[in-house]
Amino acid sequence: MSKLPSLTGNQLIKALQKIGFDVTRVKGSHHILIHADGRRTVVPVHSGEDIGTGLLSQILRDCQITRDELRDLL
Repeated sequence: MSKLPSLTGNQLIKALQKIGFDVTRVKGSHHILIHADGRRTVVPVHSGEDIGTGLLSQILRDCQITRDELRDLL
């Protein structure tokens, strides 16, 4: 199993948009992304802070993509 990269919220959102996720709304610092097939997730965007590994793993499960697929999007 490969190690997860260190990403900010904006970097993760840009990667997810490449595979069809759209930011549908923003509530505070939380961006809600929804895919056309119904998958959804929430990505926090805090300036200068990376997303923790546990939260990143949960976002990947929500989006149903693997770590290697994420790495290819970056």
